[in-house]
Amino acid sequence: MAAVLPLAGVIRPYAWGSRTLIAELQGRPAPSATPEAELWLGAHPGDPSTVTRAEGPISLETLIADDPKGQLGAEIADEFGVRLPYLMKVLAAGAPLSLQAHPDAEYARQAFAAQEANPAAPKNYVDAYHKPEMLVALTPFEALCGFRDPAESAVALDKLKIARLAPVVAALGLGVDGLGDAVRTLLSWPADDRAALIEEAVAAGTSTLVAGLASHYPGDPGVLVALLLNHVHLAPGEAIWMPAGNLHAYLAGCGVEIMAASDNVLRGGLTPKRVDVDELLQVLRFEVLDEPILAATELTPGVVTWQVPVREFALYRIDLDPATPPVRLPAEGPRIVLGTKGDVYVAEALDGTPVEVTAGSAAYLPAETGAATIAGVGQAFLAAVAP
Repeated sequence: MAAVLPLAGVIRPYAWGSRTLIAELQGRPAPSATPEAELWLGAHPGDPSTVTRAEGPISLETLIADDPKGQLGAEIADEFGVRLPYLMKVLAAGAPLSLQAHPDAEYARQAFAAQEANPAAPKNYVDAYHKPEMLVALTPFEALCGFRDPAESAVALDKLKIARLAPVVAALGLGVDGLGDAVRTLLSWPADDRAALIEEAVAAGTSTLVAGLASHYPGDPGVLVALLLNHVHLAPGEAIWMPAGNLHAYLAGCGVEIMAASDNVLRGGLTPKRVDVDELLQVLRFEVLDEPILAATELTPGVVTWQVPVREFALYRIDLDPATPPVRLPAEGPRIVLGTKGDVYVAEALDGTPVEVTAGSAAYLPAETGAATIAGVGQAFLAAVAP
């Protein structure tokens, strides 16, 4: 089998997706006919990528299942079983995504087991895994990420001059101790008063964030919960980190996401999908995130990473110019290389046939490939299991 294999991902057409961002990344001349929200690159059973071999295409999920130790390496296969532990995505938000959080590993295991044992239980979990995730902006990117200082949130809500929000403002006045009550009160707001409440908040004219979210989700109390969160504007190359229990929402832009391979999402608002406020409150961490933007660490000239405390994944960005000699990939094990600019070539270090990776395309390297290099002119992201 070839040491480096072309990898074709799957585009998911969620309604909030953009018709232009992924198309522009891939160099397609016209917008897509339908929204394109996420390009999945990995072996997640929900939409596994396809690997091209000399003998024909094969699902990456199947390829790993047929030879887990060759594809993953013995250590990773022993630790994670017959599954690639990370999922890489290109995310393209043309409209705001849901207000959401993800469970930690222990809670996910217990909650999924309890749900499977009780056929009548609400279906909040699709697997038994946690889903910490990180996003690096490819374009200017707007997001909500983690709770800000409750005193700042209290001021923002008080400026709306809506008397019946006084209990929420009072709860925020207690600091972190009142965050849970504030969020519960807003997300549990009486259904027959939600539309009027959000209309009053928009009419106050004190927050462009409220007005923008309400234009997409009128009558959704998540519009006001947004005022409790850090409103982040990322420049290309900047990153945000969403550990378990971090309340967040992506609002606009395109970025590279890397996450543990799970699809467990608990939603609180800003969505037509199922919302379970009680379960969301069980997993939220009511703590202030003082610095939502995650700084990059330079490993060598042109190679950066972002330090996060998880085993399932690591993400690297590699920038290559005409004067750059071939760069050794800074990771081994099962790897995915995603091109984001120009033309780069990935090859086995010793005697491999290079595989071209252009913007919006990808390549896969099994663990058995060992050391590999990347050359050319452009930019690529490398996903791997953390060392």
